[in-house]
Amino acid sequence: MNPLALGLSPFLQRFARLRLLLPTVPEALASLLRTVVVALFLLTFVLQPYLIPSESMERTLLVGDFLLVNKQAFAPHGKLGSEFMPYRDVERGDIIVFHHPQHPYLVKRVVGIPGDRLRIHDGRVVVNGVALDEPYAAFEPAARSPFRDDFPAGVYYDPEVDPAWWRQMQSLIRGGELVVPAGDYFVLGDNRNHSKDSRFWGFVSRQQIVARPLVIYFSLDRPSTTDVQQAVLQAADDRLGHDREFSARLSGFARWKRIFRVVH
Repeated sequence: MNPLALGLSPFLQRFARLRLLLPTVPEALASLLRTVVVALFLLTFVLQPYLIPSESMERTLLVGDFLLVNKQAFAPHGKLGSEFMPYRDVERGDIIVFHHPQHPYLVKRVVGIPGDRLRIHDGRVVVNGVALDEPYAAFEPAARSPFRDDFPAGVYYDPEVDPAWWRQMQSLIRGGELVVPAGDYFVLGDNRNHSKDSRFWGFVSRQQIVARPLVIYFSLDRPSTTDVQQAVLQAADDRLGHDREFSARLSGFARWKRIFRVVH
């Protein structure tokens, strides 16, 4: 017999209705299992977390930013999930995560795609005769470097330039411009004066590209060694160093406004 028909008190009637709505233990376990399976699938084949360790992508990505990246966005056709996940090729302006011989992974921005004729004049990127509009690029103070600021250089003298890359680069220069070969990409850090990138070690091949950043899911407040503006703001804000109130320490622990910011 339905317990609601027994003339129970309003409290017991409400409890009985709630109990009828609650899932059974097997249903709850099945729902939890489905959630775990979906989460494991996403983390294994689609999403992966990364921590930004350096200033080379300031001010787009800061030291202490935690990223979720999409491993299927640039996945070659035929890879698991490519039939179900959006796929497109790499485009100029994309931020990419890629393998590098000297580092497990690096994050840079694509400025040259296969077939592009590229040069850098006074720090500004010119592709196919047109200067790129790059509102994301930062030019924090640094000593002038003819090799870094005017590329490709005609003389090899920078000790940070890979000798093998220098030799390859000379064979690809046409009329003072670097021609990007098929299957390769030219990448730069957004923090142009403080980034070791394609200017110093060469192209990123299509096979090296593994992911595209999606969102900043957390950001620890970490100082920058290259951003003079940030250093001035930190020095002016006395509470970061001396205020012992819990609210001040909590607000200084993370960059709360950067959480869930879409990366582009």
